[in-house]
Amino acid sequence: MKYPSLYRLNTELIRGMVTVIKKMFMLLVLSFLMIFSLDLSSASAAGSKFIIINKSNNQLAYYENSQLKKVFRVGTGRTQSLTPEGKFKIVNKIVNRPYYKDNIPGGDPRNPLGNRWLGLNARGTYGTTYAIHGNNNPNSIGGYVSSGCVRMLDHEVEWLFDNVPTNTTVIITSSGKSFDSIAASNGYKTSTVSPSVPTINNGSILKKGSRGPSVEELQRKLTSLGFSTKGIDGAFGNNTDQAVRQFQKSRRLIADGIVGPATRKALNGIKPPTTSDKPSKGTISGTLKMGSRGTEIKTLQSTLTEKGYNTKGVDGIFGYNTHQAVRSFQKSKNLAADGIVGPATKKALGI
Repeated sequence: MKYPSLYRLNTELIRGMVTVIKKMFMLLVLSFLMIFSLDLSSASAAGSKFIIINKSNNQLAYYENSQLKKVFRVGTGRTQSLTPEGKFKIVNKIVNRPYYKDNIPGGDPRNPLGNRWLGLNARGTYGTTYAIHGNNNPNSIGGYVSSGCVRMLDHEVEWLFDNVPTNTTVIITSSGKSFDSIAASNGYKTSTVSPSVPTINNGSILKKGSRGPSVEELQRKLTSLGFSTKGIDGAFGNNTDQAVRQFQKSRRLIADGIVGPATRKALNGIKPPTTSDKPSKGTISGTLKMGSRGTEIKTLQSTLTEKGYNTKGVDGIFGYNTHQAVRSFQKSKNLAADGIVGPATKKALGI
């Protein structure tokens, strides 16, 4: 060979280049596998969790591994159409998002978006228009107040932000049904031993000021029975106290807000020996509507609650919540949704 040294040099260069290319290829493959595994992990985490937002009672339910873990109060659109309904995904998560409209920076106490933003891919947007977020006006929570987003208390949206990944499903609806029923209608199975209907088995007395898992169980039980505690946070405050009193009144117990042996038995479905849990069926006469009061309203409220249309208590007063529950029931039966309980609605209810 005329130039053996040059040949050897070229051969070594080619071998070196091949080795470098192989290493680069392996690095690319490893990088791809790492990213793919992270995506799978994220998708798996999101798949075990989902959120339901019910605009009828402005509550948000967080599910994990088929179990209802927490319920929060939220604020939704000022009108029915503002907050979109359907099944969406959380597509971005932002800490301290600025309020661009008024040039308010993120983290500023004046910022109406609060400190956390969970963007939704609703109505063809990509998490920049509709979201679950905090706010700077805690008094707005529970009301119909927003331009389309879902508002939460700052400390509660922080908890949610830390516990849900992107790609988590968010179901938004207006329904008189229970959260478990809404989940089932959207293809989600919930645990047969759901924490939304626990047994209250702690022997201690629970009352205003109590805290801990036993209070969470109490709140889940009351909520499942139609007595809203406006959240499940393990703290026995004013809202839980009022829910306990309403439950006690509905069961002919002393309405002192204290969960002792008698109230605990009633919560677990054990009837007092000389009283019934609710008025007997078939006693409603005449037309019932907003402003009506009495035992017939309790019968109506108990029946609606049993059927999954939450009246937020059984107090014998036909108020706004009972009116909404009646309308939701009427819609489900293709009746005129006027909120008035006349012969056709009574027949459909079986009362």
